Amino acid sequence: MNTSHSAPPLLEVRALKKHFPVRKGWLGRATGRVHAVDGVSLQVGRGETLSLVGESGCGKSTVGRAILRLFDLTAGEVLIDGQRIDQLPETRLRPLRQKFQVVFQDPFASLNPRMTVRSILAEPVRNFEPSLSAAACEARVLELLDLVRLPRDTADRLPHEFSGGQRQRICIARALASRPQLIICDEAVSALDVSVKAQIVNLLQDLQAELGIGLLFISHDLAIVEHMTHRVAVMYLGRIVEQGTARQVFAAPRHPYTQALLSAAPGSGGTRKRIVLKGDVPSPLDPPPGCHFHTRCPYAFARCRTEAPMLSDKADGQWAACHLDSLNDATAST
Repeated sequence: MNTSHSAPPLLEVRALKKHFPVRKGWLGRATGRVHAVDGVSLQVGRGETLSLVGESGCGKSTVGRAILRLFDLTAGEVLIDGQRIDQLPETRLRPLRQKFQVVFQDPFASLNPRMTVRSILAEPVRNFEPSLSAAACEARVLELLDLVRLPRDTADRLPHEFSGGQRQRICIARALASRPQLIICDEAVSALDVSVKAQIVNLLQDLQAELGIGLLFISHDLAIVEHMTHRVAVMYLGRIVEQGTARQVFAAPRHPYTQALLSAAPGSGGTRKRIVLKGDVPSPLDPPPGCHFHTRCPYAFARCRTEAPMLSDKADGQWAACHLDSLNDATAST
């Protein structure tokens, strides 16, 4: 799914795989492998939001953590601004970490409860700009508070003195401290109340417009995703099954799993016929052969059970991993 750009994409992931060994017994012998991510490729452009969506356990958060180099990859490549980072030693990777930062799901767990907001924000500023004077560092801390719409007098308060939404604003400010080009939001609004979710999403959109940052937005909340994203990648059991613009995917999904996922989303009643999938999601410890979705797909036929479909262009840049040319062919193929 390469697109023709004069400059490389801000983030490019190529055929990413992450398999975790399952160990049992007192010797800790590996008895199997969890196929958490099984060949994911995606791109995020400058100033763009790509949302990675899917059910819990599909592997989307593992993709984010792999990009961040929180563990080594099983296979594949990760490039930031055209430079491959997945094999860099930590000494060479550290300067590049300035370009990509993360906002996690639980803001309270992400913040040191013993540090004031000033200290929390000053720490990464000093790490990435060690030549700054004390006055310049303080000015940068206050600028970060302004960016996330928090009063400057909150700098001397501790994390427990804030609401969940305010704490997430502090986490976003900390992520911005290194002046990154990309922020990975790993379920960054899922723990917040509905009204607060909207405020944080609006803040992220404002920051993107103001600073030109790219966002990889990992979420299972399709209502939020539809509101704020440029493109969508849908994951099922470690693989991307569909990718396209938000308008394409939400208006005319091309993959049977995407159709079922959207039909079950809150707010879809009356506009989409509910599609109830049979059976449970297979275990990533023993994924089915062929198309991972074939055990639950109402349109599956013989080829689906033996051959894994590749992502292919179904309609003007909307990609789907399905052996059917379109869902209109489904009844003729079953």
